[in-house]
Amino acid sequence: PVAQAPSAAKSGKDTNFKDKEKSGSVRNSNIVAAKAVADAVRTSLGPRGMDKMIQSGNGDVTITNDGATILNQMSVIHPTAKMLVELSKAQDIEAGDGTTTVVVIAGALLDAAQKLLVKGIHPTAISESFQRAATQAETILQNMATPIDLSNDEQLVKLATTSLNSKVVSQHSWLLAPMAVNAVKKVLDESRPDNVDLKAIKIIKKMGDTVEESEMIEGALIDQKTMGRGGPTRVEKAKIALIQFQLSAPKTDMENQVIISDYAQMDRALKEERQYLLDLCKQIKKSGCNVLLIQKSILRDAVSELSLHFLAKMKIMVVKDIERDDIEFYSNILGCRPIASADHMVAESLGSADLVEEISTGGDGKVIKVTGIQSSGPAVSILLRGSNKLVLEEADRSLHDALCVIRCLVKKRFLLPGGGAPEMEVACKLREKANERGGAEQYCWRAFADALELVPYTLAENAGLSPIHTVTELRRQHANGHANYGVNVRKGFVTDMKEENVVQPLLVSHNAIKQASECVRSILKIDDIV
Repeated sequence: PVAQAPSAAKSGKDTNFKDKEKSGSVRNSNIVAAKAVADAVRTSLGPRGMDKMIQSGNGDVTITNDGATILNQMSVIHPTAKMLVELSKAQDIEAGDGTTTVVVIAGALLDAAQKLLVKGIHPTAISESFQRAATQAETILQNMATPIDLSNDEQLVKLATTSLNSKVVSQHSWLLAPMAVNAVKKVLDESRPDNVDLKAIKIIKKMGDTVEESEMIEGALIDQKTMGRGGPTRVEKAKIALIQFQLSAPKTDMENQVIISDYAQMDRALKEERQYLLDLCKQIKKSGCNVLLIQKSILRDAVSELSLHFLAKMKIMVVKDIERDDIEFYSNILGCRPIASADHMVAESLGSADLVEEISTGGDGKVIKVTGIQSSGPAVSILLRGSNKLVLEEADRSLHDALCVIRCLVKKRFLLPGGGAPEMEVACKLREKANERGGAEQYCWRAFADALELVPYTLAENAGLSPIHTVTELRRQHANGHANYGVNVRKGFVTDMKEENVVQPLLVSHNAIKQASECVRSILKIDDIV
């Protein structure tokens, strides 16, 4: 009888066992998928990182070094891998820079978690330990950071340069870094000193010339041509109106047909139209306006030939097709209110500037430059040039990263050394702290610390140094209390990063560790895909 009894128990045990196996395999496949994404981005980390060329479905090619852009363009199908894409997006929104770092850290943490799972530690235990370790890491970062004064331009330029170093346009960082610093300082709002609205910095890209020809303009750039037709292309002492109505014959919303029986009626219709337009133009002229920006319109033509003719006669410069999203920007920077109907054309709603002129940017490209704005709100424009489309777009992304770095500084005014120093420091301190922990948590903290070392490891690897030598040397320096030591890719060994002027804002590393550990925790918690 003893022989038959276990059969029931055995089958019960079997079903349990199978379920366990399934959740394990799902977790494994999730980790593998996410790691694959992280590995794809890993080679583009750091100043010696490589670029990726991404070809999208419609045949567009993007060359970029920016983690968020790479992941965005990659068509990722696996749901867990998508989480990493979201992760780099979150980092891009919050900090703006360090989008590659955050994915690399997440990949390393997943790798560590996988090893811990093999040891048989429960996923929830790992996840909670990681959370605690991440909180501890934030404290360590805060302790090693040095406060910074925003009026110290030299330091700010160093920060922006560090951010641009890993990009294609790094050789132009002498131009772009100070430009980014000045742009952010221009739009700093005194009333809200801890936030910067990057929307107030308009970047306009134009082909032709090299990146070195880029310039920052204290004023507005409008990426449109003037409508010409004999109107002026250069207006001094300009009064600018931003209108949201159309200068063309009114149309009904529905399809309509007007049946005209004889020529007199036809003539009258045309005369009416002409009169209507003339009245509109006169109203505009009466308010003293001599530069007209017209919002892009969908329902009917924003301007008709006739009204353009009238306006040209009245010496009013016309620019049409201002995008709806830009209306707010232009009304801010020009100090004019958007005008929704012709009856509201009054002198108070106009913005004023010393000079509005059309400048040609090589080829047929023209932009309109508005300078000497009296009542300008905080806003600046940057004109970026580049020899081809790919360089231009990459310059745009790099400049955006540099602007974000300075914005981070405004939010949290602390500096960290760059070059993998903060990650290494956190790893060393966490290892010491791990010994005070009991049970499985000690293992998890150690794994967390090891995972962070992947950042300096990758930096060294991308620079073609021996990663193992570099990382062990770095570990030794940090153990001896040199917290600012990092991987120096230019000289090929470990040096003090502060002296090399490689610095980064605290917010970037702080956020990267926080977001990465959060993402890893949610991946670990998943045990089944239904």
